[in-house]
Amino acid sequence: MDEKQIYCQQCLNKDFGVSSHRPLGALIAGGRSTRYGATKALEPIQGRCLVDGVAAALAEATDEVVLIADETALRDQVDFPTRADAVPGLGPLGGVLAALRWAAQLKRPGVLAVACDLPFPSAPLLRRIAEIAASGGADAVVPENPGNRKGIEPLFAFYSRSCIEPIESALTRRDHRMVGFLEQVRVERLPLDDVRRYGNPERLFFNVNTRADLELARQMMLLPEAEARPGKP
Repeated sequence: MDEKQIYCQQCLNKDFGVSSHRPLGALIAGGRSTRYGATKALEPIQGRCLVDGVAAALAEATDEVVLIADETALRDQVDFPTRADAVPGLGPLGGVLAALRWAAQLKRPGVLAVACDLPFPSAPLLRRIAEIAASGGADAVVPENPGNRKGIEPLFAFYSRSCIEPIESALTRRDHRMVGFLEQVRVERLPLDDVRRYGNPERLFFNVNTRADLELARQMMLLPEAEARPGKP
């Protein structure tokens, strides 16, 4: 059984009335690939498309994986449940809101929300985030990332259902930032030293926005992880 079959078997749970103590794994498309010029999540890298690689990592951390995307072309090409963003055109925050509402319907505690354009997602890191979330002490569990302006990686994180109202409030005041609502919830940051146990953050959280990024990711795939850094193929 290949990786795609594995995560499809795990995520295609038809009885949506059954609750689970595990978070819903949510692939967040976040937009319409404007900078890329095509549906970037479907681009191949080492024999599989980007979205399949992220889905496989999520499937190792939880028992159901879904996709939130505005792009019909993307939703039509995957083998797991999909929905559109809660409010189209608002970027990834609208996708996270849609995923959280879905998790609430499934009676799950929240979502593991991950961008669908990451070439190097770490399943062990996702499992660690889920473990911290299961302790129940935080509404959001977010890993630190020095490469992000805010010092965290909000699209490789856990969000509980209690984030729904703060996100809705943020969208009402037209704050579409992924970090805009975090001041209203309890946030646990996974320290950078802990993140580094799972790999180089520059690689772990590297995302594809352009065709040049995709080519760089393909070159990074060919190198040992210690040498494979963005800008250093």
